Amino acid sequence: MPLTRRINQDDLRNHNLSVVLSTLARSVAPLSRAALAKETGLTKATLSLLSDMLLANHVIHQLSPAPVSTAHGRPSTPLAFDTGHWAGIGVQINTDGFGYIVLDVSGTVVDEAWRTQAMDDVRPDDIFDRLDAMLRPVEARLAADGCAIVGTGLALPGLVAGDGVLLTARNLGWRNLDLRRFAVVDRLDAIATNEATLAAIAQIPGYATPRAHGEWPIDAFDSFLYVSTDIGIGGAYARAGQVVGGDRGFAGEIGHCSVDRHGVMCGCGRRGCLEMYAGRRAMMIAAGLAKGSDAAQPELVPRLIEAWHAGDASATAAVDDAVDALACAIASVINVIDVDTVMLGGLWSGFGEPLRADLERRVQSQIMARDVEQVRLLFPPIVDHPALYGAAVTGLRRLFDDPLSYLTIG
Repeated sequence: MPLTRRINQDDLRNHNLSVVLSTLARSVAPLSRAALAKETGLTKATLSLLSDMLLANHVIHQLSPAPVSTAHGRPSTPLAFDTGHWAGIGVQINTDGFGYIVLDVSGTVVDEAWRTQAMDDVRPDDIFDRLDAMLRPVEARLAADGCAIVGTGLALPGLVAGDGVLLTARNLGWRNLDLRRFAVVDRLDAIATNEATLAAIAQIPGYATPRAHGEWPIDAFDSFLYVSTDIGIGGAYARAGQVVGGDRGFAGEIGHCSVDRHGVMCGCGRRGCLEMYAGRRAMMIAAGLAKGSDAAQPELVPRLIEAWHAGDASATAAVDDAVDALACAIASVINVIDVDTVMLGGLWSGFGEPLRADLERRVQSQIMARDVEQVRLLFPPIVDHPALYGAAVTGLRRLFDDPLSYLTIG
């Protein structure tokens, strides 16, 4: 019989604090102590002690009492996340550049910067050194302002092992990188993850921060397939509010689903991979906008969208082939995992509603359960560098998962 560790008072308090923080984050509006007690199932006495601890540590603050609807009612005091005291950092290296974002626990963007550039033939040491130089003054400003860095996430366009090794990022030409050898990763204890996974996390309302960007098209525990489109194409499957990573965290490589087994040879060694038709570089070449390595230039995206809207024959054919390949791959994934909501990230939101509706129809026509299941294809609520946002959220999640490692108990 396996041994189990006894749960002590601190373990229970830590768990309850985590429940309270997660419940506040998922709520569409601030909650009073009474409402939190009802939502969490904790007693009012326990909730009062926990909220006082969070107030004392400036994780939450009290809003003005809400008006009451009856003469005998007592005004309730809503609780909301505080600003300026706890922050997560998101860092990203992608095929179109690199940068960072600082997100505080209220969901407010404290600071951000992005350097757009083509990333063909870039040396890892050069990029990580530039990120280090960017972030050192940011860290100093946060410390001077009394804002603690809870954690840092690092988004990368490739396969990342659990021990912090980037196994491969084919579109950067990087292999077998021990990420801990870079000063910025080691100093910030950054959690490195595939960019598509982090972009999907950014779309989950209340995963670690409030819904700071308005209404969400999904609920916190909805399941969905996220497709991230750049030079490469990645994916992630979120189920019941959590991303399902697979046994080694490598799940979601939809870009390497073959849509034509006699098709173009991909860098992964297979033929007809989705990214060879719907990836950014492949589409620019097919549309006649650039050749070779020049097709990786990020500034070509607006030109492709403009040409497609104008009815240019080459652009129209390239986009139509890409949508056809996407529909094939997405329908195959839906048939395997049985999910009805798909978020299409990356450059696609620039094409607008007609393309979204067309792709939704094509996917619907190819799923096995088309007579009983209705596919919902959406553009994501966070479009601009979602993996960067998701990386910062992943850093902040450390506070939510293990509050007592950061808070002072009075």
